[in-house]
Amino acid sequence: MLDKPDLSGQTAFITGTTRGIGKAIALDLAEAGCNIVSTGKTVDDSDSDLEGTIHKTAEECAEKGVDTHAIQVNVRDAENVQAAAEEAIEEMGEVNIVINNASAIQIQNVEDMPANRFDLMNEVNVRGTYLTARAFLDHLRDTEEDAWILTNAPPVAMDRSPGKAAYSWSKMGMSFITLSLANELGGDDIGCNSFWPVTAIDTRATRYFGMGTEDDWRTPQIVADTVTEILKRDPAEFTGNAVYDEDILREAGVEDFSEYNLTEGDPGPTSAMMFDPDYERP
Repeated sequence: MLDKPDLSGQTAFITGTTRGIGKAIALDLAEAGCNIVSTGKTVDDSDSDLEGTIHKTAEECAEKGVDTHAIQVNVRDAENVQAAAEEAIEEMGEVNIVINNASAIQIQNVEDMPANRFDLMNEVNVRGTYLTARAFLDHLRDTEEDAWILTNAPPVAMDRSPGKAAYSWSKMGMSFITLSLANELGGDDIGCNSFWPVTAIDTRATRYFGMGTEDDWRTPQIVADTVTEILKRDPAEFTGNAVYDEDILREAGVEDFSEYNLTEGDPGPTSAMMFDPDYERP
């Protein structure tokens, strides 16, 4: 069991917290004492087969003793994102951690993917990351706590992705924005990093698109633990990195990853190889 940092008095604005990885990150940070701004599209799941809303996530975080606030936000809309950032700051007083997790996915060949789905992924993934980070920049420069912009996106280590070109392009764009910010904000002590799982993670998208089987998957908790470990570091020193979950957790002393596996055995590096076909575990 990893030791949690003390994030008391800090506040995280997290996109896409309705379920899956975003919700796991929110709950893990709340467990460490961090106040949570839960954001996303879903505010009512009564007519959906999928359980989860931004309010339910906020409520579960509040049960851990932290302050929470839920905001419905469309990360594609510049005015909506700016208004959400201002509301979060007004409600919470200070936001020092911004986590870009919201993401759209569609796995198809170029020939089969409609143009509007290509646009959607780039607007949610790349534009959403750009707008969310940008909305908080001035505020992050003035925070008293350690300031972070963290993005759920892979290292940029490929020049093609047959069958997944549009999705891969949009996810790498998220990292490109984040790592570019690390240089642009080099003198502001804001840690800008992307994080990505080595294996596929058990989420709605993973199951819907049939990305392997349960033998290939881990729970969202491994990504949440990765974020928490990053937040133990000094943002002035740890910035401009695109990291894999296993690498960060190994540095923290984790040797046995079986607690994260859905089934017995070691899942292959399916997610890492999607973006780096030559990836090999250390």
